[in-house]
Amino acid sequence: MADGDRILDRFARLCETPSPVYAERPMADAVTAELRGLGLDVEEDDAGERIPAGAGNLLARVPGSGEGWLMFCAHIDTVPHEEPIAVELSDGVFRSRGETILGADNKAAVTVLLELAARHARDPAPVGLELLFTVAEEDALRGAKAFDVVKLRSPFGYVLDHATPIGEVITAAPTYKRLVADFDGQEAHAGMRPEDGHSAIAAAAAAIAEMKLGRLDEETTANVGVIHGGSASNVIPGQCRVEAEARSLDDERAAAVAGAMVEACSFGATEHGCDVDVSVEELFRGYRQSESSPAVAAAFAALRSRGHEPRGAPTGGGSDANAFVAAGFDCVNLANGTEANHTPQESVAAASIVEMYEIAEALIAEVAAG
Repeated sequence: MADGDRILDRFARLCETPSPVYAERPMADAVTAELRGLGLDVEEDDAGERIPAGAGNLLARVPGSGEGWLMFCAHIDTVPHEEPIAVELSDGVFRSRGETILGADNKAAVTVLLELAARHARDPAPVGLELLFTVAEEDALRGAKAFDVVKLRSPFGYVLDHATPIGEVITAAPTYKRLVADFDGQEAHAGMRPEDGHSAIAAAAAAIAEMKLGRLDEETTANVGVIHGGSASNVIPGQCRVEAEARSLDDERAAAVAGAMVEACSFGATEHGCDVDVSVEELFRGYRQSESSPAVAAAFAALRSRGHEPRGAPTGGGSDANAFVAAGFDCVNLANGTEANHTPQESVAAASIVEMYEIAEALIAEVAAG
């Protein structure tokens, strides 16, 4: 098959290989087998045991013809899905044939990395390639956070994991605070002794009503995503859990919004005679990158060489790049042309997968020249 046909055949095969977060082993084995079939060594770290996930992070190196190294990263896990994934290609666009996700997030990028390995294992690139495949990205980047970036020889790298049109270069990503509030009230019969009860759900509702949610400013959002409590409609609920988040491109703003949400929980509990236990955890730290940095500048140049007009842009989502930057390794997240990720409407044009491969090749050329 021609390279383009091989890339697309590989993509469909990978999407149909199950790898929901924490059950990545089939995908890890498939990736490892393909890389070793090319004569490459593959190192699997102990992240699978420490997180725990279905497998560890995989790192393979493809030696180049010259000096220097360049890292590319993709995650092999997907969001959970119940039914097997069946892929169809119609009018040049890949979609799921059923009611599941497609898995283009992030198997479009995994496909690109494996094609780089296939080509340059037989025809060395001008720089060596470090190909990193992470696990548990869909749960707060846990695989990338568990990876030891000291192992990398590259001065910087690229993650191909942003679901926007090709040409977008992520230059800012948010700090993400997760809040969990457990309200503890007093159960009572709702019809016979309601005055003896203290409703944990009412306390949670009062707390949520006090919170400022949605888009708070251009850089900041807040959301309540889960509320769960009570046991029956005729019982004043004694327990209720609220799960929420705050995100901002400004670390201090994220902390302040999370703090205000904690205060709202205390208010709601007091208003309804309940206790509340609130925990706030920073799941990943945000970053900003200059368009003049070597990694971003190389991305802009590579995109222009392929006929794209690059656009530096912030995002409200996280990626493995957040974890790597926080660990001291310069990494840039690039748009990969996928759409509607995490939903049954997820899709990606076949041309976008091939184009991302060509952009990766252009990045290699730019880094070698620079």
